Amino acid sequence: MAKIIVVTSGKGGVGKTTSSASFASGLAMRGHKTAVLDFDVGLRNLDLIMGCERRVVYDLINVVNKEATLTQALIKDKHCENLFILPASQTRDKDALTEEGVETVLNDLVKMDFEYIICDSPAGIERGAVMALTFADEAIVVTNPEVSSVRDSDRILGIIQAKSRRAQNGGEPVKEHLLITRYSAKRVEAGEMLSYTDVQDILRIPLIGIIPESESVLHASNQGNPAIHIKGSDVALAYEDVVSRFLGEDVTLRFTSYEKPGFLHRIFGGK
Repeated sequence: MAKIIVVTSGKGGVGKTTSSASFASGLAMRGHKTAVLDFDVGLRNLDLIMGCERRVVYDLINVVNKEATLTQALIKDKHCENLFILPASQTRDKDALTEEGVETVLNDLVKMDFEYIICDSPAGIERGAVMALTFADEAIVVTNPEVSSVRDSDRILGIIQAKSRRAQNGGEPVKEHLLITRYSAKRVEAGEMLSYTDVQDILRIPLIGIIPESESVLHASNQGNPAIHIKGSDVALAYEDVVSRFLGEDVTLRFTSYEKPGFLHRIFGGK
C-alpha cells in the first residue's frame, strides 16, 4: 500500500525542499519506488535541487488540467533508479490546484505501484500548502531551532490536524514526525539556539532526525545534487539516519552534542 508523506513547514527557508529531495532520494536508494511532487506553484525549486530543471517539459498543473499525462510529466532521477520527480509550474497561479485534480494525480501514482509519494509543500498555510497535506498519511514537519520557526511549525500541526482528509473523515490522524534542520550543537552550548529537547518540548511530536548546520548543503543544492549524495558528510549521514528511522529501524541520534576543542587544538589551530 502506497504511503503519501507531506514535507512541510510553517516558515520559509528552513531547508524543507532540501529535505524533501534527500528524503525521497534516500527511500529510492533503499530500493523503494518513490515519487516526489513539488506543490510550490509559481516558484518551483525542487527540480533545481534534484538537478533536472532542463528536462522539465510538463508539470503538475499540466497533469491536473489533463494537458499532459502523468507518464509524460514524470522525470526519472539521474541518481536513483527508483525515483521520479513531478515538478511544479512556474507560470500558473496556485488556484490552478484543485482538490479533485490533486487526488486524481495521487491515485494514478498509487496505480503505478509507487510505494512512497513525497509531497514537497510550500511554506505557510496558503492553498498549495493545504493541497500538499490534504491527502497525507504522514507528515514530516521541518523546523529550525529558533522560536519563530518553531511557533510557525506549531501552527502547521494545527492545520494538519484540522484540514487533512483523515481529520475531516474522522479517521486515524496523520502520523507526525519532527525534523530539525540547521542544528549547531556549538551554538546551543553557547545559548544562541534552542536545543533539540526544547523544540521537542514545545511541539510534542516524535523526533525523526537532526540535520547539522553545514555549508556543503548550499553548495550541493547549487549543483543540483541532493544533500544525501554528499559522500562522507555529516549531512548525508543525518539524512540516511532519517530514512532508516522512518523505515522503522532503531538508530541512535547523532550531532546533538558539542565537544570543546582541547588545549593543543586551540593553540595549533583548526576550525
